[in-house]
Formats: sequence, structure tokens, C-alpha cells
Amino acid sequence: MFSKKLGKFALLCLLMVALVAAGCGQSGDQDATQNDTQEEEQGTETLSGNIQLAGSTSVQPLAEELANVFMEKNPGVKIDVQGGGSGAGIKAAAEGVANIGMSSRELKEDEGGLGLVPTVIAKDGIAVIVNSANKVEGLTKDQIKGIFTGEITNWEAVGGDSAPIVVINREEGSGTRDAFQELVLGADAKFTDSAAIQNSTGAVRTAVSSDANAVGFISLGSLDDSVKAVKVDGVEASEENVIATTYTISRPFLFLTKGEPTDLAKAFTDWVLSAEGQEVVGEEFIAIN
Repeated sequence: MFSKKLGKFALLCLLMVALVAAGCGQSGDQDATQNDTQEEEQGTETLSGNIQLAGSTSVQPLAEELANVFMEKNPGVKIDVQGGGSGAGIKAAAEGVANIGMSSRELKEDEGGLGLVPTVIAKDGIAVIVNSANKVEGLTKDQIKGIFTGEITNWEAVGGDSAPIVVINREEGSGTRDAFQELVLGADAKFTDSAAIQNSTGAVRTAVSSDANAVGFISLGSLDDSVKAVKVDGVEASEENVIATTYTISRPFLFLTKGEPTDLAKAFTDWVLSAEGQEVVGEEFIAIN
């Protein structure tokens, strides 16, 4: 009798030990999971400091949107985005005034020795725009070149009404202007001296929307219903056609750093190139990943 009771007691003890061990194991797993989660959360909160971006007014709206999302994810980070044009952004990055320069064109040959590392964050087309009341729906690239060099001065010559063409151009140093020069005019041609100069993408769009005879060029991502984009060589200015390379007036959006990006500049650039960052890019521009 005694041995049977002893055996039952021993069995009960073993069961209790097993239950305690299992409970400890589960508690350990839960603690480890909680610790991992806390570490992951803390990892996103450890980023802190300031980043200064400067440059292209075409890249600026995209950079501002990317910065806002990144700062929401990282409350300790402050990102300031300023315009000024691609030339200004290249200079600011080269001189260390900005952590990241923004350019809407490739570096020129004489800028290759500045020690800048370009990172393509998006692609964009350049839309040739006219007033919504203009009946011209399309132009050839040669006609566009003729208009912006001053060889063609009346809309009647390209299928429009008889009216003088008012050319709206960007300022020198603008990445959009430099890209347009390279892609449409070529290195040897010059813009007409009679063009009105505007210092931003938005200003060009406003000028064209306010003048029935005006023509200009802006970032495809900045196109809205206030103006009309003409077809170029029969091809519509659209994201799909830029990707397919059938719309030939297109260019990259660049982040530029003095040497390889480091610290916060690297963290921000890496995030912009991530799936999450490229999803933001794709809302208005053309994602590269």
C-alpha cells in the first residue's frame, strides 16, 4: 500500500516539474519575442539628427514627400529640403553645404571631378506644354527645337492659329533646362534670347496657363489640368511611354553626396530606394525598383 502511494506521489511530482518547465519555456519565448519587438522598435527610434537637401526644383516636391514620410517613421530626424536648381544642388553637395544635393540631370563632364556620388532615385519625363486653348496637339522634336531656338515664331507654322509663339524657358542652372537642351536642342544649338525666364517648374506652368500663345517645358510629374502636354513625334507624354522608352524626352532624378553617403544621409537614401520609399516615388513619378 505504502509503495503504491509513494509511486503515485512520485508521478505527481514529475508532472508538476514538467508543467513548470513548460511554463518557463513559454514565458522565455514570450520574453524573447517581446525583447525582439522592443529592439526592432528601438532600432527605428535610434535615428536622430538633421539632414539638409538642396537643388532641383523638379526633384524638390518628391524629396519633400519622401522626407515627410521618413520623419514620421523617425521622429528624431529633421530633414530640410530647399530648391535652387540642379546646379545649386551640385555645388551645395560638393562644398558640403548640403548633405544631399538634388539634380534632375546627369553630371556634366566638368562636374565629374567634384567627388560626387550620384544615386538615381526616380525617373521623369519632360512634358512640352501649351495653353489648354491651343489647338496644337502634337509636335515633332525638330519643330520643338525650332520653336525654342527662335527659328519658328508663329503657331500657324506648326498647325495652330496665326499668332506669335511666346516661349517660356527656365533659368540657367536648372536641371530641367539642361536636360531639355541635351535631349531636344543638342549641344550646338542655343535657346532664343526672346524667351521669358521662369525660376521654377511651377512658375513655367503658371505662365503657360495664363497665356494662350505660350509654350514651355516642365517635369512630367508636375503636369496638371491647367495646361496641355503635346505629343512628341506622335507619342504621348506618359509614365508608360517613358518606361517603354518610346517617349524620348526623359531624365533621371539624382541624389548627390560628397563620397558615398554615410550616417543619416545613407539611412535616408537607403530607405528611398527600398520598396516602401519607391512606393512613394511611384505615386507621382517613375519608380526605379
